[in-house]
Amino acid sequence: MKRESLHEPFEIVYKTLDECPKSEHQHSFFELIYILGGTGRQCINKNEFAYRAGHLFLITPEDCHSFEIETTTQFFFLRFNDIYIQSGALNAGSIQRLEFILQNANHQPGCILKNQPDKGLVQPLIEAMVREYVNRDLYNKELIQQLVNTLIVVVARNIVRYMPEQVRENTDEKALDILNYIQNNIYYPEKIRADVVSRHFGISETYLGRYFKKHTAETMQQYITSYRVKLIEARLQHSGMRMTEIAQELGFTDESHLNKFFRKQKGRSPTAFRKVLLGN
Repeated sequence: MKRESLHEPFEIVYKTLDECPKSEHQHSFFELIYILGGTGRQCINKNEFAYRAGHLFLITPEDCHSFEIETTTQFFFLRFNDIYIQSGALNAGSIQRLEFILQNANHQPGCILKNQPDKGLVQPLIEAMVREYVNRDLYNKELIQQLVNTLIVVVARNIVRYMPEQVRENTDEKALDILNYIQNNIYYPEKIRADVVSRHFGISETYLGRYFKKHTAETMQQYITSYRVKLIEARLQHSGMRMTEIAQELGFTDESHLNKFFRKQKGRSPTAFRKVLLGN
C-alpha cells in the first residue's frame, strides 16, 4: 500500500475533482479534509460514509483511506506533521489540545464536527484559507498559519467533547469537565492526584472515584495511566524526542522513572517500543 510523506511542517491543497486519483493509501502525517462542494463516499479503514458539502474529516497516520466521487467535488486539504506541532507555531495550550486530536480520534468514517455551532465557524475559516491560498496576497503565509491554528483548536474541541471510549450519551457536564481538567493538566502529575481533583471540583475523593467510574467505565487512575501511555506512544512514533525530553515533558522524575512506568504498561521499554514502531 502506498504511504505518502510530508516534507513541510504543514501544507494546504485545494482541488476540484471528478474522480479520486488515488486508491487506498496511508500517510506519515495528519490530514484534515473539508468538503466545499460535491457528494460521494469516504472510505476509511474499510468503513464507508456518504459525504457532502460541510463535512470535515480527520485522517491520522494509521488510517487507510480513499474517496469515491459521485458528483464533482471541491476538496480542501490541510496536512501537518509533528514538525509543525513542535515548531512553536502553536502556543502551549494549543499543543495540549492537539494531543487530544492525536490520541482521541476514533479512526472511523464520518464528519468530525459534532458541535453544531462549530460547523458555522469552520466554513468561513476554510473559505478564508482558500482565498489566501489562491490570491497569494501580502502576509498570506502569516494569515494562513493563524487560521490553521484556529481550525486545529476547533477540531480538538469537538473531539474532546465527544470521546467515544470515555464519554457516553448520558454523560453529564461535570464528567466532561473532569476529563477536560485531567487532559489539560496531564503534564503536571501533582495537579491530577485524586485529592487535588476532588478539591478543585468541591467533592469528596470517595464520591469522585464512584462518579468517575460511573461515567467512564474505568477508575480515574486507570484513565490517567492510559492517557499518559498514549501520549508517550505518540511521541515515540511521531517525533524524534529523546527519552529524557519525554520524561521531562510528561512529569516523570527521570528517564528511569519513564522506563519503569512504560515497561509496566506495555511490557517493553520505550526504546524497544519505538524500534518496533519504526520497523528497526
